[in-house]
Amino acid sequence: MARRPRFSIPGQPQHVMQRGNNRMAIFASAADYTRFYRKLEQACRRYDCVVHAYVFMSNHVHLLMTPAKANGIGRVMQSVGTSYAAYFNELNVRTGGMFEGRYRAIPIDSEQYLLTCYRYIERNPVRAGVVANVAQHRWSSYRANALGERDPLVTPHERYLSLGIDAASRQSSYRALHAIDLPPTAVDRLRDSIRTGSALGSEGFLRRVAQLAGRPEGPSRRAKRLANRA
Repeated sequence: MARRPRFSIPGQPQHVMQRGNNRMAIFASAADYTRFYRKLEQACRRYDCVVHAYVFMSNHVHLLMTPAKANGIGRVMQSVGTSYAAYFNELNVRTGGMFEGRYRAIPIDSEQYLLTCYRYIERNPVRAGVVANVAQHRWSSYRANALGERDPLVTPHERYLSLGIDAASRQSSYRALHAIDLPPTAVDRLRDSIRTGSALGSEGFLRRVAQLAGRPEGPSRRAKRLANRA
């Protein structure tokens, strides 16, 4: 089966996911997480991408990114994947591919789903049972977005900035959003979009994405069923 072309839309937030090959662990120590973080930060600066939310899990990563150029995300992920895999393989005396095929990158409707995607990404360790409280996971953007901790990797999106008139009020509003569990239907829609490679948003958003990307696009059948039940 031919690969579906990736979306290349400058200025549009995208939910990016990369998993270890055969779900293998891609982080084995705090030093590994730090190395990946630094490589990602460097690549984003070099290729003009910004990260709004992220989480690093033991065998996969989720990122909410906005590229300034059409090929920005691709260059970032290629750079990080190549350099980090070389580091990890040498450290662990192994060879071969480290990541599961191609990374996945899905356009997200800023108005309807952006803050939902923020929360979906940052709450991943809680859903996985790794931590009881989202703030306990060190390797995520939550403490920057919700508590104001300095994180050079994180750039607030305009939708996040609209939560309050200053940093303190935005962080308070953001913590209030996290205090409410994501509805199962929202979790299913986000999972379905990343699994099927479908943009996530309103019908109007999907039409605009299809026009900009030059390919037909729409919600999956499962997403349509979920929307009808919501």
